[in-house]
Amino acid sequence: MTDHSTYEFLRHLADSWGLLAMMLLWIGFALWAFRPSAKHRHHEAANMIFKDENDG
Repeated sequence: MTDHSTYEFLRHLADSWGLLAMMLLWIGFALWAFRPSAKHRHHEAANMIFKDENDG
């Protein structure tokens, strides 16, 4: 395999499977962030700045 064909192979791999992998990761991260069981944790994080340091 010459350098040129190696480059073409890697470019093709990144164009096809790399795009698919990035898309699947993005969908996975979005589903993880917006899962229903994380609602309480997100609510706590959003209101943390309004909490007084003496509050529990």
